[in-house]
Amino acid sequence: MQIQFIDTIPGDVRLHALVVNKGDLPAGLEPQVVDGAAAARFKGRTGQTFETFVTRDGGLRRVALAGAGDADAKDRLSALEKAGAAIAARYLTSGETVLALDLGSARLDAVQAAAVILGLRLRCWRHDVYRTRLAEEKRATLTTVNVVNAPAGTQAAWEVQSLIADGVEFTRKLVAEPANVVFPLSFVAACEEAFAGTGAELTVLDDDAMRKLGMGALLGVGQGSRQPSRLLAIRWNGGAKDEKPTVFVGKGVTFDTGGISLKPGPGMGDMKWDMGGAGAVAGAMLALVKRKAKANVVGVVGLVENMPDGNAMRPGDIVTTMSGQTVEVLNTDAEGRLVLCDALHWAQEQYDPAQIVDFATLTGAMIISLGHEYGGMFANDDGLADKLLAAGASSGDKLWRMPLAPAYDKLIDSPIADMKNIGPREGGSITAAQFLQRFVRKATPWAHCDIAGMVWADKPGATWDKGATGYGVRLIERFVAETLEK
Repeated sequence: MQIQFIDTIPGDVRLHALVVNKGDLPAGLEPQVVDGAAAARFKGRTGQTFETFVTRDGGLRRVALAGAGDADAKDRLSALEKAGAAIAARYLTSGETVLALDLGSARLDAVQAAAVILGLRLRCWRHDVYRTRLAEEKRATLTTVNVVNAPAGTQAAWEVQSLIADGVEFTRKLVAEPANVVFPLSFVAACEEAFAGTGAELTVLDDDAMRKLGMGALLGVGQGSRQPSRLLAIRWNGGAKDEKPTVFVGKGVTFDTGGISLKPGPGMGDMKWDMGGAGAVAGAMLALVKRKAKANVVGVVGLVENMPDGNAMRPGDIVTTMSGQTVEVLNTDAEGRLVLCDALHWAQEQYDPAQIVDFATLTGAMIISLGHEYGGMFANDDGLADKLLAAGASSGDKLWRMPLAPAYDKLIDSPIADMKNIGPREGGSITAAQFLQRFVRKATPWAHCDIAGMVWADKPGATWDKGATGYGVRLIERFVAETLEK
């Protein structure tokens, strides 16, 4: 999508779109536009659209109005993103190739104007690379957006937002690709290409290196696959030299069959997105690095494929983690926590972080609890939890805090090892978080974000089409901006 800022609308552009506040049609519209909007009951509510045709400059023009809601609403930026996204959803496959986006009618500042453009760009993203027989009327045609009447400073604000969009789109592509395209080695290769020349420092551990470090849990998950496992760290030093980094850790199970505890066949194809946590961390790091964030941050992702061959880990096996703690593996489909526990321990040993936050599509129980509206968040530190909740609210990647307590922790005690990798059916997301907490130093602020219900959508949302949502990228970016760069 090419987005350019121009002074006047070229005469050959047939599609003109305006962002409109609720109850406030801009002056200067043709009478047929005003009358048509009234007849269609267009009020300017958030995301509402209206279209009509007028004659301008001797040619027929499509005029679209997109509602931005109340001008003084608390969620103004979110509403403006939805206005831009509504335009994209309506005209992406309209046959039009160029859109003139008029931002002069809604009394916006530069940040607000950039939010409209961000929503439009994010909603335009689709993954059609494998659709060779897509009907003509379903093909994306819109390629260029000409922004006119933007307030002063919009272009500079958009330059920053466009880098965040780059990160979201990078995550979406990683999550959307099938497991024969994105697997541990190719995930690493994609990151090496994306971060080349950015100044970020990448570290890659192969199976041998992880074996020497004693990462028996992570390696145990991947031992049934022909694909080798990898641990990838992306480090960006944009803050003070003596400042400890904040570390984000992502679960990267590039395909999850469940292992010997095999998942049911129906729906198993969805498990290509079980690396959504790793995808979110990688995309967020790309956005932060590209915009030269003034903070010290590290992204660590554990990358494995969970397969059920003759060498696969068995239910009842005991593995020794890098921390030295032992785990009785009662269900090989509770594999994400085994990947994360070694990645969390390594990250703390390697970077001595100021705080650590992990992201994982960890439990189906989280989807039962929160559906597809919030990611679940567990934390051992109230201050960190509050900051993440605030970042989620302002970015649109919403979180809901869940409990941690000793009563839940004892549910994962094992009679023959230090712990078992599953608890009872009830409280499944909580016992998974309790498992991870055992690998976090008590003095280290830590949060765990279970995003199982958020990285993939079976129907379009406000700023995404069906498929990969890119959830987590904007949450992490906003958290860094609001808490580490102030």
